[in-house]
Amino acid sequence: MSTRLAKHGRLIDRSKQIAFTFNGKSMKGFAGDTLASALLANGQVMMGRSFKYHRPRGVVASGSEEPNALMQLGTGDRYEPNQRATTTELFSGLSANSQNHWPSLEFDVLSINNKLSRFLTAGFYYKMFIHPRPLWKHVYEPIIRKSAGLGAAPDKELKDADTYEHFYFFADVLVIGGGVAGLQAAKAAAATGAKVLVIEQNNHWGGRAPVDGGTIDGETPDAWIAKTLAELEAMDNVTLRDRCMGSGVYDHGYALGYERLTDHAPGQGGPRHRLWRVRASQIITATGAIERPLSFAGNDVPGVMLAGSMRDYVVNWGVNPGQKVVVATNNDDAYRTALVLHEAGVEVVRVVDTRETGGGALMEAVREKGIRVELGRAIAKVKDGKCVTQVSICAQNGEGGAREEVEADAVAMSGGWSPVVHLWSHCGGKLIWDEKNANFRPDASRPPLGDSGQGFVVPAGAANGEFGLGALLEDAAAAGAKAAEAAGFPAKSVAAAKGVSEEEAQMEAVWLMPAKADIKLRMKSWLDYQNDVKVSDVQLAAREGYESVEHTKRYTTLGMATDQGKLSNINGLAILADSLNSEIPSVGTTTFRPPYHPISIGAIAGEARAEIFQPVRKTPIYDWMDKNGADWEPVGQWRRPFAITQPGEDRHAAVNREVKNTRENLGLLDASTLGKLIVKGPDAGKFLDMLYTNMMSTLKVGKCRYGLMCSENGFLIDDGVVARIDEDTFLCHTTTGGAESIHGHMEEWLQTEWWDMKVYVANVTEQYAQVAVVGPNARKVLEKLNAQAGGGMDLSKEALPFMEWREGQIGGFDARAFRISFSGELSYEIAVAASEGQAFWDALMEAGKEFGVMPYGTETLHILRAEKGFIMIGDETDGTVIPQDLGLHWAISKKKEDFLGKRAQQRNHMADPDRWQLVGLETVDGSVLPDGAYALGEGVNANGQRNMIGRVTSTYYSATLGRGIAMGLIKHGPKRMGEVVEFPGTDGKTYKAKIVDPVFYDKEGEKQNV
Repeated sequence: MSTRLAKHGRLIDRSKQIAFTFNGKSMKGFAGDTLASALLANGQVMMGRSFKYHRPRGVVASGSEEPNALMQLGTGDRYEPNQRATTTELFSGLSANSQNHWPSLEFDVLSINNKLSRFLTAGFYYKMFIHPRPLWKHVYEPIIRKSAGLGAAPDKELKDADTYEHFYFFADVLVIGGGVAGLQAAKAAAATGAKVLVIEQNNHWGGRAPVDGGTIDGETPDAWIAKTLAELEAMDNVTLRDRCMGSGVYDHGYALGYERLTDHAPGQGGPRHRLWRVRASQIITATGAIERPLSFAGNDVPGVMLAGSMRDYVVNWGVNPGQKVVVATNNDDAYRTALVLHEAGVEVVRVVDTRETGGGALMEAVREKGIRVELGRAIAKVKDGKCVTQVSICAQNGEGGAREEVEADAVAMSGGWSPVVHLWSHCGGKLIWDEKNANFRPDASRPPLGDSGQGFVVPAGAANGEFGLGALLEDAAAAGAKAAEAAGFPAKSVAAAKGVSEEEAQMEAVWLMPAKADIKLRMKSWLDYQNDVKVSDVQLAAREGYESVEHTKRYTTLGMATDQGKLSNINGLAILADSLNSEIPSVGTTTFRPPYHPISIGAIAGEARAEIFQPVRKTPIYDWMDKNGADWEPVGQWRRPFAITQPGEDRHAAVNREVKNTRENLGLLDASTLGKLIVKGPDAGKFLDMLYTNMMSTLKVGKCRYGLMCSENGFLIDDGVVARIDEDTFLCHTTTGGAESIHGHMEEWLQTEWWDMKVYVANVTEQYAQVAVVGPNARKVLEKLNAQAGGGMDLSKEALPFMEWREGQIGGFDARAFRISFSGELSYEIAVAASEGQAFWDALMEAGKEFGVMPYGTETLHILRAEKGFIMIGDETDGTVIPQDLGLHWAISKKKEDFLGKRAQQRNHMADPDRWQLVGLETVDGSVLPDGAYALGEGVNANGQRNMIGRVTSTYYSATLGRGIAMGLIKHGPKRMGEVVEFPGTDGKTYKAKIVDPVFYDKEGEKQNV
């Protein structure tokens, strides 16, 4: 039974007692405790139940690798399931409840699964519940779904009471891990002048060194850590953050840090979690190592714990793990635990070492304390139950033979140590098998590669497979100096601190106790504690043909629990390799993916919740529009005016007025929302040639070109005008809704397929206000502004022809003028700095009074475009339309060898002459066709319904023409001019419309070219 030790507990403050509850029972701990250490100190050894068999589970580790002690924390709007007791800091009023049981932790009805375990082996759900189908659907599936999962999900009606935030940071060197290796690496890097960020997941620095002992520069590890921290804190170029976990490493030196700000003090206010979004030139992973368990029957019984973790509980939190402890090991490190336990007054009943030749100086030190050490021996079985009561010891090299029964209430096990290679592997770093230490370590010859083709992640210390204190510190100092030099700082040699620790004898690669355990023992020897995966399950998977480690993982669920296999993966790989008569390196590893440790959804969302979950985007002219009658509609994240109504006027009357005025006088449109993407670099033209269907690299500086963009499947996804700014720079205009997605589309292809192109893409949509000045009086108002300012840009037809652009001043404003038109009228689109957008608009409105100026909204924009037969992305396109369907063959280059979508458009069904094609539609009676209405043809389909031969894509009332106009996609449409087609409406009326040319207004384009 665990209790508190009087002379240990370096991390707790015994003067500050803290009250908390577990399953409704009041308990007490100390400041500095974790929930796990406080529960153990209160004698609570059993903390949960396993997923499949509902076996009793106790804490097995002391950090984020813990698979068993998952808790439901808090109540109401601060309730959260599946939180590790080992990483939860104790605070006053903490309410914790165990999970995955009913009706109680001590008595769980579903523990009957444990009795049925022989029928619930690996893949049982694939084999047993498929046939007969009705039973699966109505009996098995509801039961399995109800049993799935661990903790209960929060009440969907309750909103999270906490807030979260994102923080952006730029560093030359990011050091992940604040153990002695991380601190040494940071010191070496910072000495060069590099900007260094150090993040540590725990609330204390130094990692395992203070627990494991030894000396650094002749001092205790605690003293060296305190001194080094003080030195780093005094440096202006160093930032230290504890309670901040390295969550993931990504391309281009991007990393995520997960900082827990107030979990330990929920009443102090402020954000609960902060997600650090870090860009670093170099990243050092000083993430340490994780101890591996040993597989033996009953190694999951509460009270069986990793030897290093048991040492943590004694030294850090003053917890007595038991009165009688058996230590089982295949390496020397576990002897440190035996010494610590003996010093604390705990009886070490036996040290069971699988090695025939035993260990080194540490083993001798244990023997000198009078502790019995047995070599070549193993644990055959720990008696099943809710806690350890008895341990059976046998020979390691046989099936057990004669056993010795030993009374004990705790077991410390150590199967060796594995470097934490997750972050190294996240971005493509490769691993190499270390035969000596029986683990995978980073392969320095195959690091994650950065933009320059050089490695940007450097492992250090135990994370690099260096375990001796001296070697660990030397490796870390070298890593720090290497990273700083790679980041561009002059090489500077920093002497590593001198670490001294006991020499360790060679470990033995042992994965199963005993080595030839019979089937009964293998069926009780656990690999994955949370998911109840046994040694026998992996062996069964191998026999059934699952030779790939990834297939075995999914078939058995090995490593698929919330701990992501931190304790189980290496042991599972070893058992699989042995079953396949293969070597571990040839079996390989499973894929490491971020996050390293579960992070809260709140941290991922940051501030994006409630009213700012999707913030409303407003142009610089939004406030003017809002005060002057704007009838708002959402367009993506933007708000744009459908129309600008006048007093006593409805939106439809406003649209008709705006259309007629723009055609006859002068209209102004706030076009600031249109996407503006800068594409720059020596390969910019080549890049755009691949993105657009037509040629962009031949565009001359000062010219504009309309372009279409398709997906790799050939479907039209965006259109817009591209302007060439200089030899290496293009400005690509996109639709309002496409700015973000097309930017992402460009980046995806640049980063994944054409990563060697020298191109940079920037989204500058919000940096500019853009105003369309449209109508017969457009040039007059701009010339008036220039006259008032005493001169400006020449806007004549000769100086600025159609589809060209110029840069200069208009009315005293620095501007770019694009001579483009989506209305068919004389039109200029003028871009000015966003900060001057409102002032420029005011100047236009004032100067335009004598020319009949009126602002217009998006509906008028759509009608003006439709009158000219211009397509609208999202209306004429729906994800299945290609440019050829819309009669845009002219915008598809016949000279280019390739572009995105070209090969897809050559597929049979894409070139099918029966595809629906764009036409204009005029109702016989002048009415407006229903939007989206389908056209009916001759004959019926297999359901007895009339065949559909097309649909309406956009339909409007044209105030210019005084009747309804529409565009649609019709089978063989361009060949059916003049034919009348029927369109049934949802109102019960059948509309008749004649197929006509889609250009309804100024077909020759004379008005836009004046």
